[in-house]
Amino acid sequence: MVRSIVILIVASLLMVTPLQAQEGQAEEAVGQEESTEERRGVRRLGDVVGEGTDEWSMDIPSIDLPPEPVEEQPQVSLPDEAQDQQLQALLTRRAFVPEDPDIQTALDALMDEVEIDALEALDAGDSDRALQLVGVIEQIDAERPVIEEVRAEITSRASVAETLSSANAALAAGRLVDPPGQSAVALYRQVLDLEPGNAAAVTGLANTQAALIEDAVALAEEFDFEGAEALLTRAAEIREAEDSIAEARTSINDYRQRQLEEMDQNAVAAIDEGRFDDAEEWLTQLIAMGYERERIEQLRGTLNDAVIYGSFEPGGTFTDNLERLEREGPTMVVIPAGSFMMGSPDNEADRFNNEGPLHRVTIDRGFALSRTEITVGEFALFVEDTGYRTDAEIEGSSRVYDPQSGRMDSENRITWRNDYVGEEASADLPVVHVSWNDARAYANWLSEQTGRDYRLPSEAEFEYALRAGTQTPYWWGEGPPEVDNVENVTGEGDQSRTNARWTVAFRRYADGFWGPAPAGRLAANPFGLHDMGGNVMEWTEDCWHDSFVRAPADGSAWVNPGCGRRVIKGGSWTSTPVMSRSAFRLSSTQDTTDMRVGFRVARDL
Repeated sequence: MVRSIVILIVASLLMVTPLQAQEGQAEEAVGQEESTEERRGVRRLGDVVGEGTDEWSMDIPSIDLPPEPVEEQPQVSLPDEAQDQQLQALLTRRAFVPEDPDIQTALDALMDEVEIDALEALDAGDSDRALQLVGVIEQIDAERPVIEEVRAEITSRASVAETLSSANAALAAGRLVDPPGQSAVALYRQVLDLEPGNAAAVTGLANTQAALIEDAVALAEEFDFEGAEALLTRAAEIREAEDSIAEARTSINDYRQRQLEEMDQNAVAAIDEGRFDDAEEWLTQLIAMGYERERIEQLRGTLNDAVIYGSFEPGGTFTDNLERLEREGPTMVVIPAGSFMMGSPDNEADRFNNEGPLHRVTIDRGFALSRTEITVGEFALFVEDTGYRTDAEIEGSSRVYDPQSGRMDSENRITWRNDYVGEEASADLPVVHVSWNDARAYANWLSEQTGRDYRLPSEAEFEYALRAGTQTPYWWGEGPPEVDNVENVTGEGDQSRTNARWTVAFRRYADGFWGPAPAGRLAANPFGLHDMGGNVMEWTEDCWHDSFVRAPADGSAWVNPGCGRRVIKGGSWTSTPVMSRSAFRLSSTQDTTDMRVGFRVARDL
C-alpha cells in the first residue's frame, strides 16, 4: 500500500503536458530498443491507472523504485499533534531514502524543538511528559546528551523526594542529630547534596536547629547545663544562626545564673543563721552544678569564718596569714551589721546633686574592713610575690604635687614606690599612684594567699563605715574638728615645707601634715577605723552613677557590665571642708593614678 502511494506521488510529480508527450514519442521508440529484462520502467500513465489511449500517452523519465522500504520506521509519537504529523512524514520519507541529508536536517531541527519541550516539561515538574519526549529523541538520535540529563534529573528528584520524606520523619521522631547518617540533619544535608538550595531541606535544617535549641533549654531547666551547652554547640554546627544560638545561650545562662544566685543566697543565709549543715548541702549542690570555683572557695571560706569568727564582737580585729610568704595580712576590723541613710539631705550645705536621693541602706551581715589604707610596705609584698606591674608603671607617669608651684601635674617615672611629691615613699605611708585595677589585683592576691574572700568595699559599705553610726556632714560632727589631729584634711594651721597655706580650709584646725600622713597616725572613728575621712581618697568597687536612683538597698556594690568609671570615697590631705563631707563622692577611670588616691580592702565574714 505504501509503495503504491509513493508511486502515485512520484508519478504526479513527473506529469507533463500533451505537447511534451508528442515530442517524446520518437524518444520512446529509441528507448524501447534499449530496454532489458533486468530493468522495469514506467512508460505511460496507463501502466499505473489502467490501459490508456494514445491521447493520454506520455513519456516520463525512468526512475528506480525499491521493492520494499530500505529502513524500518520507528513506532514513536509525539504528544504535540503538529509535531507528530511532521515526525511521521519525515520518518516515512527516511524509510525509503535513508541517506537523504534534507530529511536528516529536518529531523534534527524537529528533535531540537522536542529537546526544548522536554527540558521545559522537566522545569515545570511534568516528569511523565519529559520522559515521553526523551523516549522519542532516543529513537531518533540516541546520542543526544539530553536523554541522560533528563533521566538523571528525574532519578535525582525521586531520590530527593524519598530522602526528604525520611528527613521529615526523622525530625518528627526527634532523631535530630543521631544516629549518624539517619538523623534529620544528615538526611537534610543529603538532600542538599543532591539538589543544592532545596528550599524544603533548608527549612528542615532550620526546624531541626530550632528543635535542638528547644531541647537544650529543656535540659537547662532540669539543671543539666553541661548537656544544654553541648546541644547548643551541635545546633550551631547545623547552619549559621548566631542570633538564635546567642539568644538561647543567654536565656540558659540567665536561668542558670538565677538558680546559682538563689543557691548562693541560700548558702549564705544558712551560714548567717548558723545552719552550717544546710550551708554545706548548698555548697555541694553548687559544686555539682559547676558553680565558679572561686566563688565556691569564697563560700567555703565564709563558712569556715562563721565557725572561726562567729564569736567576734563589732570592733574586733584579726589578721589572716599569707601562706606563701609566712607573713600576716592587713589588720582587719569587724564592722557590725546595721542600717543608715546614705547620701546627703537636701538641706545639707554645699551638697551636690549626685549625693541624692537620700536613701536607707541596710547591711544585715557583718563584714571586715582594713583598719587603715593599704601601705607601701603591704603593697610591696604583693609586687615582690607576683611581679605585678601597676598602671602607672605601664603608663610611665603619674600625678604629683609640686611644692614650689603648688600645682599637681603628671611626672614621668612615678610609681607606687613614690610619695606625693615623687620622692621615695616610706613603708608606713598609704600607697598612692595606684589605679582601681591595681587595687583590685591586690585584693585578689590576698584572696589567693589567705583562701578568704578579699575585695574592695562597696560605696555603701565605705560610707557606712566612714559615718560609723553618725548622720552629720562629718563623722566627727557638724563643723570643723574641735581638736587637732582628727583627720588629715585642709586646716588653717597646716603649712607646707615651702610655707604655703591652704586658701580654703577648716577654720582653727591643724593636723600637722602637708601630704599623706603615715597610715593610722591620726584618730580612729567610732568603728575603730583610721583615715576614713582624710589622708588619701580611696577606690571602691562600684561603677559611677550620677544619682542614687535605683541604687541597691542592701549595701552591695552597684556594678554594671562594661563600666569604665569607679567611685572614689573619703577625704584626702587636700580635701576642703566641702570635699571632706561623708556624702561627698568622686569618680575616675579604672586606670587613673594620682598622689591623693589609695585604697583599703574589705572581707566578708
